[in-house]
Parts: sequence; C-alpha cells; structure tokens
Amino acid sequence: MRTPLSVAARANVQPFAVMDILQRVAELRAAGRDVISLCAGEPSGGAPGAVSARAAQIHASGLPLTYTPTLGILELRQAIAGHYQRWYGMELSANNVAVTTGSSGAFMLLFLAAFNPGDKVALARPGYPAYKNILKALGIEVIELDAGSESHFQPTPELLDAAVQEHGPLAGLVLASPANPTGTMVTRAELEALSAWCGDHGVRLISDEIYHGITYPAPGAADPKGVCAWELDRSGAVISSFSKYWGMTGWRLGWALVPDDLIQAVDALAGNVALCPPAPAQMAAIEAFSEQSYAEADAFVAEFSRTRDYVLGKVAALGWSDAAPADGAFYFYATLGSAKGTFTSSEQYCVALLESEGVALVPGDDFDGVGGSATVRLSFAAGYDAVCEALARIERFQAANA
Repeated sequence: MRTPLSVAARANVQPFAVMDILQRVAELRAAGRDVISLCAGEPSGGAPGAVSARAAQIHASGLPLTYTPTLGILELRQAIAGHYQRWYGMELSANNVAVTTGSSGAFMLLFLAAFNPGDKVALARPGYPAYKNILKALGIEVIELDAGSESHFQPTPELLDAAVQEHGPLAGLVLASPANPTGTMVTRAELEALSAWCGDHGVRLISDEIYHGITYPAPGAADPKGVCAWELDRSGAVISSFSKYWGMTGWRLGWALVPDDLIQAVDALAGNVALCPPAPAQMAAIEAFSEQSYAEADAFVAEFSRTRDYVLGKVAALGWSDAAPADGAFYFYATLGSAKGTFTSSEQYCVALLESEGVALVPGDDFDGVGGSATVRLSFAAGYDAVCEALARIERFQAANA
C-alpha cells in the first residue's frame, strides 16, 4: 500500500477571489453575455504607445532574448533612478534598484530577505490579501491592524503600539499608500510619524507605492504623486510597478528600492528564484520614461479622476455607507448596508449581481476577514462609460432585490 502524500501546510492560504470572478466573467462573455467587469485593478488603456512600439521592434529584429542580469538591465535600472529624480527630486543609485517579475516578485524577494520564519509583521486590515498570504506561506506571523475609517484605513503609531502590547515586538510593517482596496493615502506628516516609529522600534518598513501617480490631489498640493518612503528613511524598502500608472499589467515587470544591507541577499534570492525578469519587457519598458509615455499615462489618470467623481456623486443613490475617500488608485470601497437587500453577505450580493446584471464587483472578504462580508470593492479602471452603465445596472439590481 502506497504511503499517502501531503500538501505543505504553508500552501494553506486563501485563494484570491478576484481571479475566480475574472474566470466567471470570461465564461459569461464566451457565452455571449455583455459583462462589465469592475473587479480587477487593471487599467483599460494598456501600455503607452512608445512601449508597445519598442516591444514590436524588439520582436521583429530577431535579437536573441537571453537572460539578463539578475536585478535587471542597467539601462532600465538607471531609468528608474531617473524617474525618482523627476517625481520626487530624489537622488539614488541604480545599484539599489532591483527590477523584478511584477511587484509580486518584489514582495516575495523582500519578505524572504528581510524576515525570518516566526517574525511578526504588521499590516492594515482591510488590505491587499497577497501581503498576508505570502507572509503566511513563508512562516511569518501576520499581525493585522484594525484600520477603519477613524484612522483613514491606514496604520498609525497608536495602532502599532497596541499591536506590540498585545503581540510583542514586530519585525516589519507593510504600508500601502495609495492602498488597495480603499485608495486611501498617508500624508507626509503621517508617513514621517510611521517611519520614525519604525526606526525607534527596529521595524523594517516595506512601502508599497505601486499606485503612485494615480492620485487626486487638491490644486497646489505639496506631494501630488504621493510621498516616497525613501525621501524620509532608506533603511526600509520601496516597491513599485509598471502595472498601474503605465497600464502594463501583463508585462509582469516591477521594481524595488532595496537598502544596502539587503541588496546582496535580494540579488542571490532573485537569481535562484527567477534568474531574471522578462527580457523583452525590460528592454521595452525603458520607453515608459519618455515624455510621450508620461503624457499618455497622465491622460489616463485624468480619465480615472473624472470617473471617480462620477462614482462619488452616486454614493447617495447607491445607498452604500462608510465609504473610503479614494485619495488615489482606482478603487471605491464601501459597506453595502441596507443596499444589500435580501442577501446575507456581500459575496451573495456580488454573485447575484454578476449573474443577473452582468456587473462584476469584488466582495470585501478578500480584503477583510473580519468585516469584509458587509463590504464591496468597485474598480473604476474600466473607464467612464463602462462605469456609468455598470452603476445604472447596480441601481436596477438593488431596486429589484430590496
């Protein structure tokens, strides 16, 4: 009799519900249904024209697409360093830039390099589920901070103090600004306070800044693109990506700003885990930093802003409550409240909405295992017209199920 095999305990993480919803969207569309997907954080415009044109040239040229240096080609690392000078007035060495296979690859490498199994790492709840799932798979204890509307859905030194008192010393803090699913941001003063707290307590700050540039500041705001954590302290790590501001989700290309004490470890880990990021994507992505590409990306941000204004103007008609203010990114996160109607959870609501009206939202359970069954996330990255039509369908659906 054969000895039964087992699955590693570390693999026991929650699946990302967004991917299951996208699969159902694909099935419905294949069956001829008109479906509007407001579930994925995927800009509808795609890559800037100069990036796509360069990619076409690369593939048409017959150039051999061989392995690149583990942390990316030098030209791209230098271009990323130049981007930080442009947006933040910040000098940094290309040696501290690690190009990765998406921001997901950067999180894996930084978590492996910075934390040991059994370490405690704090993050806000609600929050992006992959942080928690990757950390847990690596044997790291996740400490969730109950960051509701009273703290702008973001961590605070007070929440961190309470976490230490309850759970003991922390090794890390994962911060996202703008955040997924709420779109909320920390101000410079708030980031200074968090950075100082981390420095005082020996905590490594991992700052997720992939939505920088997709922001909706007041006229004359001091930090219109967002505040980079490395402007304040370079002992932590910054993670970013080409996926959001530049609309290059499928290119699977991100990067990290890696502090000196971790760069050797990240280099060694990257070489073993992935060898290198995708070569053609790296070569083409240099064009993302051209004037034309910045202008195209900013035009899409302006469209996001117009769509956001429309969504926020429909809150009363939708009857949703406790909405996050969507300072940045392209998400609207709120509690369904009485709009949930006859359904007992946001998951039931979202399933019925998709099947009956062809509108895909994400139930909040993905982002908040405590209160998420009452919330939903709407992505307005699909574009103004699509969102307007989707909201009309949602109002019709809610009226029929009140």
